[in-house]
Amino acid sequence: SEMCIRDRLQIFSHELCTMKYSHIREKYAIMIEKEVSWEEPSRAFRGREGGWEAFGLARKCKILISDDSKLLRKQLREELEALDCEVIETENGKEAIAESLGDRPDGVILDIVMPEVNGIEALRVIKEVDDTIPVIMLSSAGTPEKLMETLKLGALDFIQKPYTPEQIKNAITRIRKKAGLDEQ
Repeated sequence: SEMCIRDRLQIFSHELCTMKYSHIREKYAIMIEKEVSWEEPSRAFRGREGGWEAFGLARKCKILISDDSKLLRKQLREELEALDCEVIETENGKEAIAESLGDRPDGVILDIVMPEVNGIEALRVIKEVDDTIPVIMLSSAGTPEKLMETLKLGALDFIQKPYTPEQIKNAITRIRKKAGLDEQ
């Protein structure tokens, strides 16, 4: 049955991820206070013919946004939901790291200047754990040095605040493409 196949794939995925991320878990355990799931079921289906759709489980593009401005998060959430995205919000880099490890988003949008752990350090950790997660930097602290640093660390793009809805739409299109999701 479909549930049996999905359950087996999730168990297999969990076993692989437990081995793959054990060194990361030890290294960043102090930074991450909340319990994090190390399973990776959504990524287990990527690159496989049919993916989740083969099980009748079409899914939305899951985007994590991390910014210390509640107003910006609200505005960005509304724009992303209008683009048919599922949105997870955090207000600092520490929470962004924990959520990206636990919820396994298809893409991350990070501010640079945030409390506790800044966006550049969060980008560094996220990319160390999974360098396939597309990360978009969205910041008003857009010096050429910061731009180059984030791109060297693996950011997919750097969007200067204030941003336009078109920039966000283009970023989500790129994230969907990297994540192997069809345009919706």
